[in-house]
Amino acid sequence: MQDTLLHFLSNNTSNKSSPFPYPKSHNFPSSSFHDYFSPLSCPRNLHFPSLSFKTNTISLPLKPLKTPEIPSISSHHSHPPPPNSEFQEKMLYLDSIGLDIFSLINNHRPIILSASLPNIKSIIDLLTSKNFTPREFRRIISMCPEILNSTPSTITLIITFLLREARVSGSDLKHVINRRPRLLVSSVKHCLRPALYFLKNIGLEEVKRHTYLLSCSVETKLLPRIQYFEKIGFSHEDAVSIFRRFPQLFNFSIKNNIEPKLNYFVVEMGRDLKELKEFPQYFSFSLENRIKPRHQCCVEKGLYFPLHTLLKTSEAQFSKFIFVWWMYPWIAVWLDGVTAGPGWIELYSVSNLVAIHLGISKSNSTRLLHES
Repeated sequence: MQDTLLHFLSNNTSNKSSPFPYPKSHNFPSSSFHDYFSPLSCPRNLHFPSLSFKTNTISLPLKPLKTPEIPSISSHHSHPPPPNSEFQEKMLYLDSIGLDIFSLINNHRPIILSASLPNIKSIIDLLTSKNFTPREFRRIISMCPEILNSTPSTITLIITFLLREARVSGSDLKHVINRRPRLLVSSVKHCLRPALYFLKNIGLEEVKRHTYLLSCSVETKLLPRIQYFEKIGFSHEDAVSIFRRFPQLFNFSIKNNIEPKLNYFVVEMGRDLKELKEFPQYFSFSLENRIKPRHQCCVEKGLYFPLHTLLKTSEAQFSKFIFVWWMYPWIAVWLDGVTAGPGWIELYSVSNLVAIHLGISKSNSTRLLHES
C-alpha cells in the first residue's frame, strides 16, 4: 500500500500548485484508501473550504492503521492472566510437598500439564486423611504419577474395593498401597475385580496377601503365563499348581526371566520339570549370581543336591555342604540309608551330622571340621 501511495504522489507533481503538499482526497484512485484515510475521503465534486490557519504542512492523522488481523493492544488488558501462571503455581505446590518437579516435567510432562491444581490438592488431602505420611505419598506419586490425573472419588472407590471385596484389613491398607501404588490408578471394573475373580478361580487362598496381583491384566499377564507353562509340557492342573504355590511368578517376565532360566534348567542342568512343580521358587533366584555358580560348583565336585537345597541355603551353609559332602562322602551314603534324600541334611547342622555318625560330641565334631 505504501508503494501505491508513493506512485500516486509522484504522478501528480505536475498538477497545479496548492497550499497542501499532498494531493486532494478526491483524486485518490482507489476506494481502498477510504478505509484507512476516511477523514480525507469525499465525493468528487466536493471542495475544501478556505482555511484560516497558517499554511503549514498537514501531516496524516496519527490514528494507527487498523487491520482486521491485528487486534487492539488495549484489548489484552481485559483478558485473564497468561495460562502459564497456573502451571507455575502447580509447580510451586508440588515442590512444596517435596516432589522432584524437574523429574516429573522431564519424564511425565503430559500428566503434569493436564493435572489441575485443585484436583492435586484434593488427592493429597485424601491420602493424608488415610494416614499416609508426606514421605509415603511422595513415594506413591513418584512411582505412579498418573495418580495426579485421578480424582478423589475414583481413589475412594478403589479403597472401598480393597477393604470390602479383597478383604484387606484397615490396618494393612497402607502397606498394600505402598507395596503396589498402581492399585490406585487401576479400574475396579476392568482390572481389579476381574483379577480378583481369576485368582480365586485358580484356588489361590487369601488373595489379600497377594493384592499386588490385582493390578495385573487377566488377558495380557495372568492367563498368558499359565498358558506358557502348559506349552512347555505341564498339564493345566500342574501349571495352575505352580502359580498357586508361588503366586509371585505371575509378575516375572517370560522373555527376560522365565525363558532363560528354564532353558538353563533343562539344557545345562539336565533336570526334570517335576522339580519345578515342587520348587517354583527356582525362578526367583538370579541366574548369573546364584543358579549358575552353584550348579557349576556341584558339577566340578561331582555332587548333586535337590533344587531346594542347591539354591535356598545361605552362602555359608552351602559352602559347608560342599565341604562335608566332598570331604566325607560316607555321610551321603549313610543319609541315603536312613532318610528320604540328601535334603534331610538341612534339618541338622553339619557338625551334628558328623557327631551322630562318629558317635562323638558336637563340640568335638565342630573342632574336627575346623581342623579338616
